[in-house]
Amino acid sequence: MARCGVVRLPVERLRRQCGAIPFRRRRKWGRASRSAGYREPVDTITGTAAGVPFTALPPGRADGPAPLLVTWHMLSAPRTDAAFAAALPMTGVPAWRVHLGMPMSGARTPAGGFDAVFDLVRRDALLAFLAPVARQAAAEFPAALSALRRQLPVDDGPIAILGASLGGTVALRVLATGEIPVSAVALVNPAVRVRTAVAMTQGIAGKPYEWTAEAEEVARELDFAAGEFPGEPPLLLVSGEQDHPGLRADAAALVGALRARYANPETVELVTVPDLAHPLAEEPGLEPAPQLPTAKAVDEILTRWFTPPSP
Repeated sequence: MARCGVVRLPVERLRRQCGAIPFRRRRKWGRASRSAGYREPVDTITGTAAGVPFTALPPGRADGPAPLLVTWHMLSAPRTDAAFAAALPMTGVPAWRVHLGMPMSGARTPAGGFDAVFDLVRRDALLAFLAPVARQAAAEFPAALSALRRQLPVDDGPIAILGASLGGTVALRVLATGEIPVSAVALVNPAVRVRTAVAMTQGIAGKPYEWTAEAEEVARELDFAAGEFPGEPPLLLVSGEQDHPGLRADAAALVGALRARYANPETVELVTVPDLAHPLAEEPGLEPAPQLPTAKAVDEILTRWFTPPSP
């Protein structure tokens, strides 16, 4: 399905264009990346955009500013922007793939590390952790997007977005606000209803979640199963066959709602990936790692979705 324009500028020229930009660091995943399933070495740029950490992968070829695809990673493995970029590089997509770091993850993990995060979950999984992360990631995005447009040779057209797990909640919230023009959406094992994600934290909390009036209100705010978004951007939902049953049910509800509302329901797709559970990488999922076979299958599906057909 056509999502991004064809781009033809050599990577070396893109690199020269970005050379004067004060990125935090630059690295190349060379031969080691080939064992991770990449078709070719990929130059990876990392930095911050309005305080948001990012990992950016350039298009292979371009004849000027290229389209932009922005992602938000999972809180399961891969749980950082760099690890997510390795799990789903989408090398064949003719666009800048910019993977944003989520709040309380990666470079922004609270002091105390995972123990501090687990303490927040135990205190109140929704109000102290899940909702603040999703809300902050969505709220900081417009400023981050403006900074990315200044830092990278991307075009000024509508962007494509991708979110996985709680990153899917962020993508849906960005879509629901209608502030950012979106050309296409993809979701992988998304938390369509944050209420379902709360239930998944009970193993960490060690007890059932206590639903207060405030928590109920927040759960309604972060429930996107009704598909009440402005416009009708094409949407792909990738669901793992072995993902949590609640997440799979919510995914099907969202797809059904959009197909009922869209004038062209065929632009809403649901793809089930055999053997895929919730994570897309092995634990701990903090650093780039070899691409799992299930992640490779997802990567191929996303690459087809975001790549325009040949003329």
